[in-house]
This record gives sequence, C-alpha cells and structure tokens, in this order.
Amino acid sequence: MKDASWNDFPIFKNNPGLVYLDSAATSQKPQAVINAVSNFCETHNSNIHRGIYTLSHNATDLFEKTREKVAKFIGTKTASEIIFTSGTTESINLVARGYGNKHLEKGDIVVLSEMEHHSNIVPWLRLKEEKGIEVTFIPVDDEGILDYKNFDVNYSKVKLLAITHVSNVLGTINPISDIVNHFRKNGAVAKVLVDAAQSIPHLEINVKDLDCDFLAFSSHKMLGPSGVGVLWTKKEILESMDPLIFGSHMIKKVTKDKATWADIPDKFEAGTRNIEGVIGLGAAIDYLQSTGLANILKYEQLLTEYALDKFKTLKDVKLFGSKLSKNRLGVFSFAVGRIHPHDVSEILNRENICIRSGHHCTQPLMSCLGVMGTARASLYLYNTKNDIDKLVDGIELVEKTFKI
Repeated sequence: MKDASWNDFPIFKNNPGLVYLDSAATSQKPQAVINAVSNFCETHNSNIHRGIYTLSHNATDLFEKTREKVAKFIGTKTASEIIFTSGTTESINLVARGYGNKHLEKGDIVVLSEMEHHSNIVPWLRLKEEKGIEVTFIPVDDEGILDYKNFDVNYSKVKLLAITHVSNVLGTINPISDIVNHFRKNGAVAKVLVDAAQSIPHLEINVKDLDCDFLAFSSHKMLGPSGVGVLWTKKEILESMDPLIFGSHMIKKVTKDKATWADIPDKFEAGTRNIEGVIGLGAAIDYLQSTGLANILKYEQLLTEYALDKFKTLKDVKLFGSKLSKNRLGVFSFAVGRIHPHDVSEILNRENICIRSGHHCTQPLMSCLGVMGTARASLYLYNTKNDIDKLVDGIELVEKTFKI
C-alpha cells in the first residue's frame, strides 16, 4: 500500500527528497483530489441550488452527492444532517453559538479536556463570559491519558461534554463511548460534541458507536482541500439550533420586517459554499475508502511502533505522552534537551524534513506538560520507515549542532 500511496501524491514527485511529517496540521493531496477540483473548475463551474440551467444542475448534483458520501462515511443515513462549514473551527463555533447560546444557562457545566485544541476551548470560554456557564477540564496524566474516572464534577449540572477524539499533540486515542457512558452513568444529562479533526483521517468512525450528538472535522486533514469542514448533528437538534451566519440561501422568506429560515441543511449554509472544495472532499473520501481505513491504520501502527523504538535510542530527547503504540496514533511531540523547538524545526528544515514546532494551539496542555512548546512529527499513509530514519538522523544533527 505505501508505495502506491506515495506515488499518488505529486508533492513528492515535485519535491525530491521531501520528508513531510506535519500531516496533523494538514495532509498532502492525492492526484485524484487535485483532478476532481480541476475537473469541476474546467467543466462544471457554476453556482449551486440557484440556476435552472444544466450546468448549475450538474454542479448541484456533484455537491449534494458529496453530502451523501459524508453521511455514509460517518455512519448516518440522513444526508440532511451533514452541514458543510469552512472547517472544524467553524463547526464547533456553530455548536457553541447555535446550540450553546440558545440552550445553555448560567451555572450549566461544559466539560472539556486538558488536551483540547483552542478551537474547542475558546468558543466555550466566550459563552462563559457571556452567559455565566462553567467550563471545566478533565485532567491528562503523565502518559497522555484522560483521567476521566477520577474526575470531580457535579454531574447533574453537566450539560455538554466537548472532547477531542485524538490529541493533536500526544496522539492519544480517547475512548469516547466509554467516557460518554461514564458521564451518563453518573447522572449527566449531557449532549456530546466530538472533535474528530485528528481521528477521521485514520480511524473508521460511526457516530452511533461514538454515542455522540455532534461531530466536527476538516477536509484538509483527510487528503481534501482546505476551507471545507463538516458538522454532523442529529436532525432534531439541528432543528432547535440557530444559524451562525445569516444572508442568502439560508432563508425561506424575507420581508422588510422579518426573515424565516430554510429547512436543514440550507439553514446553516449561508451564501455560496466552497463548492469545488466540497467536491474535492468527496474525492478524498473515495480515495480513503478505496485504500481502506483499516489498511491505513494497520500500516500507520507499524510506523508508530518503529518510530517509538527509534525515539528510545535518542539521548537527551523527551517524548511526551505514551511510549506504547496501543491506543495512540503516529503523532510525536518531543523536546531535544533545552533547545527551542523552533531551532529544532529549522535545522530539520535544512535537511528537507518538515515538522511542526510551537504550542500547536494547545496552550493549556503545554502548561500541563510544563513547556512553552514542543517539536512535533506526525505520520500519514504516504510516510515510510525511511522518513523516520531521516527524522532520527536530523535530531542527532540538532544535538551535534548544539553540542549536547
């Protein structure tokens, strides 16, 4: 699988020797996705849901077929429950403003975790300021695992559990259904939001199995174009929510005095969506399904085990999170002695190795880890053991450069 997958990505053909280890930030695009976007622009480009001419009908059909693909991909039969957004950030903001602002009251508790991305922290802190809700965090232990069983909270007041499926820093795969069951068993009558931005490129996801009410993710982390995201929500919840953005397409009727909203999903898709991006997402889903998510995960687990073994050989390198391959993905945040992560990244860049450095939009987690930031390498289906070897050689070069 790895050779065929690698050859499907023109970025590597056009950048010989590139070692791309930043897929947790954004994934590379296979030729099939690039072709789908290009083909739409060249042969079908027109607006959707508006024109009565054939070109517009064809564009609308392609757009709506992607909605059906997404629904099937995450295990729901109701395509109208799929809302296209600009990304995970907008999706979570839609939940916070459209659901939280309407249904949460002063004193209600929203539970997050210490490993959340800022996109799943800031919107709730905003509601805390505006409405007086309480925001609390499930702690992370030294192995990067959520200690939810010993979490001290008034469960009767927990109205929303908003949690990441996979940490973008530690690679930890959180047992969502177990966590949800724990909260409900202890009396929490809470809605559940799952941030699947880091999990959906790697894991087979079924919203029923997760036992969640909201699922948010981004196209650009799962081989698709940027500027496109998805929010899945149960139909009855969507009907109770307010829109986030107002204007064209999302209305049923407008007078000088009043506007009424269109039915879902149109109610939440104001203006013109990123049409070619959505169609590219459809092509990305086709690619992932043809490759097989189970095959992708199995291959990545082999790479993860290999990388963990390699990290053990490095001196003065601290790897954060679990040192075991079980229940984690190939995301490795690390520190090289006391060297600033930006310096680590720059030296690796000179070797044509792309990693991330900084706080990764998880400053509360960085505080828990006792650092300002880390270096981070993340794997995907187009990576190889040779990429990991080059990363290790690069880290050794960093140590040599700084004489540690």
